[in-house]
Amino acid sequence: MISERTREILETAVNSGGLPGAALGVVNAGGERDTLILGHAQLQPGKIALEENSVFDLASLTKPLFTARNVIRAAEQGRLDLDDTVAAHLPELGWMQDTPLKARTLRQLITHTAGLPAWVPLYTWGGADTIRARFMQEPWAMQEAGEVVYSDLGYVLLGRVLERVYNRPLRDFELDDGLTFSPRTEESVATEHCPWRGRMLRGETHDENAAAQGGVAGHAGLFGTLDSVLNQAELLLRGGWLSHAGQAEATRIQTPGRTLAFVATQPGWSGGSLGSPAAFGHTGFTGTGLWVDPARGLAWTLLTNRVHPTRHSAFDLQRLRRAVGNTLLAGLGTAGRG
Repeated sequence: MISERTREILETAVNSGGLPGAALGVVNAGGERDTLILGHAQLQPGKIALEENSVFDLASLTKPLFTARNVIRAAEQGRLDLDDTVAAHLPELGWMQDTPLKARTLRQLITHTAGLPAWVPLYTWGGADTIRARFMQEPWAMQEAGEVVYSDLGYVLLGRVLERVYNRPLRDFELDDGLTFSPRTEESVATEHCPWRGRMLRGETHDENAAAQGGVAGHAGLFGTLDSVLNQAELLLRGGWLSHAGQAEATRIQTPGRTLAFVATQPGWSGGSLGSPAAFGHTGFTGTGLWVDPARGLAWTLLTNRVHPTRHSAFDLQRLRRAVGNTLLAGLGTAGRG
């Protein structure tokens, strides 16, 4: 399933120094798999080869694979409804404030249409307890609901909803095999030398705002192996990621360019320009991504450590992602042609 052209593109990216390492996994509707592991899990301070069981910081793949999935699962269990207001589950939100955030819905948070800002440096606010308390009372500058503004903050809030609904911290939620919030350092892929923490990060959450809240938040903090992320892709492709109704809702177009939990195929889509109208996917800042095309019967994940040793690189990862997706889709039914 991984064509010679796909392999050549990834080998060039790694061998040219554009990426330290790359792990590609592909699965089809029949459950057949193919994988490719290239390069290094770490270059600095010493070189460590990337292996099939290396654990990646999945960054924003946390949003669909953990947070959105569990919110939808809670709806399946009758614990909440996707169209509940945020205040219905977090009544202390914006206490003694007249903020429209209280009336925004969980569906709007999941689809990034609640009107929250994209990002603020929460990690500069203080310790985890201070961040948690201030976050709930911050007078956010809200936009009108409906417009897509990709927001980490909305998913931080969804994480709080999950903690309230299940009465447990996010770190204590059950995860599928190979996914973890507490990776072993010696098995982990290095990310960045963090100026804030003053060290090379390996086995700890790269995202500063999640790290400052104990390493796990609704928007980041999940780690996983290639096999574990490919398992998620296969469940999305073949069924079983949620109930039939829940999975249908998770992958249904909700607003232009977005399903409930994923980014839909569109011009400039990270999975390439050959995806069917039914295709969807998501990416993570550290260099991770997952894509599913049910109409083509194919799903794939590309995990890289593009932020190692620094995020300030000229390498065009989005172009690589699109090239990989296009060559995989173009190779369907053409095995052996390269």
